[in-house]
Amino acid sequence: MLQSRDDIRNIAIIAHVDHGKTTLVDELLKQSGAFRENQEVQERVMDSNDIERERGITILSKNTAVFYKDTKINIIDTPGHADFGGEVERVLKMVNGVVLVVDAYEGPMPQTKFVLQKALALDLPVIVCINKVDRPEARPDDVIDEVLELLMDLDATDEQLDCPFVYASAKNGWATKDLSDPKDNMIDLFETIIDYIPAPTGDPDKNTQVLISTIDYNEYVGRIGIGKIDNGSLKVNQEAVVVNAHEEGKCEKVRITKLYEFDGLNKVDVDEAQIGAIVAISGIADIHIGDTICAPEEPEAIPFQKISEPTLSMNFIVNDSPLAGQEGKFVTSRHIRDRLFKELNTDVSLRVEETESADSFKVSGRGELHLSVLIENMRREGYEFAVSKAEVLYHEENGKKKEPMEMAYIDVPEEFSGAVIQKLSSRKGELLTMGTGTGGYTRLEFRIPARGLIGYRGEFMTDTMGNGIINTIFDGYDDYKGEIQFRSTGSLIAFESGESVTYGLFAAQERGTLFIGPAEKVYAGMIVGQSAKPEDIEINVCKKKHLTNTRSSGADDALTLTPPKNMSLEQCLEFLDSDELLEVTPESLRIRKKILDPTLRKRANRK
Repeated sequence: MLQSRDDIRNIAIIAHVDHGKTTLVDELLKQSGAFRENQEVQERVMDSNDIERERGITILSKNTAVFYKDTKINIIDTPGHADFGGEVERVLKMVNGVVLVVDAYEGPMPQTKFVLQKALALDLPVIVCINKVDRPEARPDDVIDEVLELLMDLDATDEQLDCPFVYASAKNGWATKDLSDPKDNMIDLFETIIDYIPAPTGDPDKNTQVLISTIDYNEYVGRIGIGKIDNGSLKVNQEAVVVNAHEEGKCEKVRITKLYEFDGLNKVDVDEAQIGAIVAISGIADIHIGDTICAPEEPEAIPFQKISEPTLSMNFIVNDSPLAGQEGKFVTSRHIRDRLFKELNTDVSLRVEETESADSFKVSGRGELHLSVLIENMRREGYEFAVSKAEVLYHEENGKKKEPMEMAYIDVPEEFSGAVIQKLSSRKGELLTMGTGTGGYTRLEFRIPARGLIGYRGEFMTDTMGNGIINTIFDGYDDYKGEIQFRSTGSLIAFESGESVTYGLFAAQERGTLFIGPAEKVYAGMIVGQSAKPEDIEINVCKKKHLTNTRSSGADDALTLTPPKNMSLEQCLEFLDSDELLEVTPESLRIRKKILDPTLRKRANRK
């Protein structure tokens, strides 16, 4: 018989990137007494990963729990970026409702629509939290209308449309149901969660069923499966079986050796957990996302929602440049293969395929950021490898070539809109609407092939002088739109191996923009700059000045070099052309031609 656990609420915090989810969770933790009075707590405490802290974005969903009065509130902080949408899709199976955070100035954005759509599809109740109402330009009343319009567009039910609205300033630590009645704490948000989000239900007398929605990894205990107990209970040392709805024949006997529940930022050992509890289970070596832990008497898998397919792929290749193996700790194909397949344990949106070459692996993900974060993580762990230009994954339907499309929502000052429209139109983008956005910006909506956006963000920031905002979201597959000209400039290619010299660089800088300074190691076929012309140019940056006895006035004046353009990982990936690779090591990023030998390269280009 179904029973509800009134002492538990399971919620996910969802929002567009940078609307304040993680800061909101910080405040809920602080005000529920999760930290000691004198405990020093860093900002955005849930963003535990180095890259998350540096970039100010959430990449992995995190579990935490707070206590309010006699109720335990399990909270899952989710990513806001479209490339990590797979994280959001799977954790929604663990919760009974969501708190949708919307910026009081920006209003609903593309990713707001994406995550809200997923929540409504699972029939989850929604609490709308209008955050950052303390901003001088905040417009909370307009944003409420926009959220209601979005709910209607997404065919929300009457109950979902009748959702409560809470106004908050997560940064200042307060929330209120009524803007004319300001508060100095989060009590109104806590109360709304308790009153509006239903308690989890299940049958305590049925056999155990736990759907694993997230995998954590710990060096000491190995894989940790996290999921919600749907039926029955779970005890330490209990015999169980692991089954998977998508993998036929998977039915593995296991024993529950360790069981944890969440309390604040910690996992707490428990001997037994009941229905509705979100638990972490360690000791099962081969546990995967989508597995169900069941009682041996009745092994029945809980259906797991299908994760959206990847749209972009790159080849990860063993580094074979002349400088290979000098900076990285893990350089062989075995190392790279093991690391990529290990990533599949925790990232359900990623695909890794072996290719005809033993030294190359095809890695597919949800977008450029998704793949670049993986590259950056591997680089920091000591891996050295090369990656190819990102390519979209095509489909074929009824003999027709189909390609992934994106909706691009762009806010730019009016004077830059012409340049943006021109660039995106040349990349096969179709302008759907153009209107006035918030703050005097022009809002442009484009439907564009996903490959048309590869390498565009850097150009976009240059064209709008850093004032533009671009957000994209996947919009299905459509007929192939034809060839796109990506780069209008060529590359400056090093002619010989050696060390760059000021004299050689001075002569080369007239040909375009250099990526390197003096005293840097280079090799023949390495790209040292961007040509000002459409074709590639070979230059000798190692050329020294020949000394003679002849002297003339002013000939030996100091040579002045223009500072080189230092490129980030994303900028390097954007710059890559189809015949180039990016060499990634823990210390360096080098762009190179796939074929280093100039004669062989010319011969390949003639074919």
